[in-house]
Amino acid sequence: MDEVSLNSEPVYDDEADGFEIEGDCAMTDYIGQTSVFHGENPLPPAIGMEFESYEDVYCFYNCYAKEQGFGVRVSNTWYRKSKERYRGKLSCSNAGFKKKSEANRPRPETRTGCPAMIKFRLMDNKRWRIIEVELEHNHLISPASGKFYKSHKTMGVGTKRPVQLNSPEEVQKIRLFRTVIINSEDNGNLYIDEAESGNQVDQSNQLKLKQGDAHAINNSFCHLQLMNPNFFYVMDLNEKGYLRNVFWADARSKGAYGYFGDVVAIDTTCLMDNYDVPLVVFTGVNHHGQSVLLGCGLIAGKTVELLTWLLRAWLTYMLGRPPQSIIIDQNESLQTAVTDVFPRASILLSLTNIMKRVPEKLGGLHEYEAIKVTLTRAVYHSLRADEFEAAWEDMMRHYGIRDHKWLQTLYEDRRQWVPVYLKETFLAGMFPIYQSEGVASFFEGYLYKHTPLKEFLDKYDQILQKIYQEEILADFESRTSSSVLKPRFYFELQLSKLYTNNIFRKFQSEVEGMYSCFSTRQISADGPVITYIVKEHAEVAENRMETRDYEVMHNISEAEVLCVCGLFNFKGYLCRHALHVLNQNAVEEIPPQYILSRWRKDIRRNYVLDHGCNTIDINNPVHRYDHLYKRVVQVVEEGRKSQDRYRFALQSLEEILNKVRLTDDHPM
Repeated sequence: MDEVSLNSEPVYDDEADGFEIEGDCAMTDYIGQTSVFHGENPLPPAIGMEFESYEDVYCFYNCYAKEQGFGVRVSNTWYRKSKERYRGKLSCSNAGFKKKSEANRPRPETRTGCPAMIKFRLMDNKRWRIIEVELEHNHLISPASGKFYKSHKTMGVGTKRPVQLNSPEEVQKIRLFRTVIINSEDNGNLYIDEAESGNQVDQSNQLKLKQGDAHAINNSFCHLQLMNPNFFYVMDLNEKGYLRNVFWADARSKGAYGYFGDVVAIDTTCLMDNYDVPLVVFTGVNHHGQSVLLGCGLIAGKTVELLTWLLRAWLTYMLGRPPQSIIIDQNESLQTAVTDVFPRASILLSLTNIMKRVPEKLGGLHEYEAIKVTLTRAVYHSLRADEFEAAWEDMMRHYGIRDHKWLQTLYEDRRQWVPVYLKETFLAGMFPIYQSEGVASFFEGYLYKHTPLKEFLDKYDQILQKIYQEEILADFESRTSSSVLKPRFYFELQLSKLYTNNIFRKFQSEVEGMYSCFSTRQISADGPVITYIVKEHAEVAENRMETRDYEVMHNISEAEVLCVCGLFNFKGYLCRHALHVLNQNAVEEIPPQYILSRWRKDIRRNYVLDHGCNTIDINNPVHRYDHLYKRVVQVVEEGRKSQDRYRFALQSLEEILNKVRLTDDHPM
């Protein structure tokens, strides 16, 4: 990147041990950014946002400015004595006032001294962080006028780094690629289509796109943006301007995250197993226990840098609100990236994926089958940490596998994947604790190892609509029918009125399991806190039954109950052992702290229309907006088919607009 061309002399800054430069910057110096924001920018600048480079901050603020309808000017840039930039200030183009002209004809004053600006600085981790923000302008702004400002004209919506051709070899290198540049007013980007036949090109730092993939990405995103005005995507270009990473999501994903973002799984199966589609999927679980999509990404490789970019893009779209718990695959680069981006979250390794790798990692060992049985029992049936560690040590010693590298890594990471260590972490049923359980990939059955990207994108919207319909159907069934009740306990009737059918059926399985519990025995009492041992005769292996002791603590005064099995945090409802103790103490209702709102059938989500009837919730502005938008899109589609239809549609829309403006309804 060339040095910034500024209009004034540098001024020494004692406090910062550097010097400050003030003045206007030629906007062409910032064309070479590597991250481009597209669609309806979902968030304004905020204190704490971080970016990879100075140019990325400028790109982000300039895209936001175009969206809002104002231009951007570089007001200040601070340099150290080493000429390294360490701080900057970007302002509205109306900031300050012009200097008095010495010419005969004074220049007219077009600025207003606007205070809108952002300040940002270089942090110790070499990332640029926004440290001060002013969003208010002292003049009118209009999104329709954003395209007329110099900063937007120069940069454009989709941009690439200008290429300096210094030799015939470099010219030939550029010709190896066919590029598709979509250069419309509202939607643009640069995509790599494919290398021409017979030419070998280094693609280690860019998406490996095949014939037609670039068009498929563009067509898919244009369609999704047409159907959903809040569809958002961001693309990352490498140093040569070629597509490297992509992240996309829609308003439904953001809305779902607001309700079900406590636990998030980051599925990198396609990336780690070298699928033709290098897809990364962010998922949660809804009030029916169904998977919900929270965003998707395509990245060029498995490096920490690329994974970090994708995670930060997702977190930025979710307004910087990290989840409480994150479930990921066992991969060193991924673990490093997640730890860096989500330092306060509980980071867990997918037990399902680890157990799937057992045949691959241990299949060549002598006595493999016996080792597998021993490992499975230690993982799934240990009730306490010391019990698991003793079982692991016995396995190492008995089978002589203490030096096995993969097993050593597993043991070092045991607090992130063995259920016995995770009982204090709420996991909403997304972490399997039984051998018979598993977690399916969100696109399982639709995406295979050699599925082409174009085929996946062609079916993407259909897949989502099918999954959305499943949620709608589950909503309808939960509202209109209840699971069959047996006259056993009052808390069954209590939860049948509150919980969705799917979650209530899971709770019923614990009620049925109460009949395998017996011999409740009090072992200690400390004021209102009484500890019991509940015996259960349960199946611990195929065709093998065993009696096990479960310690249950009951605090009568606080209406608390805690079982050593930890099912409540794993699944979100009380276990059979806790229910058995409550029943023994004549407690008829589940205490309110154990009735989670995320499982309720009456939870009203702003991102879902009420499909149980032929109307929408008119009290919900999100529903009104989405419904009207889709109807207008239908009018546009019909109106474009002929000149007569176009004229009729335009006239009708103008009449409707005039009538709507005169409507005496109060906005909500």
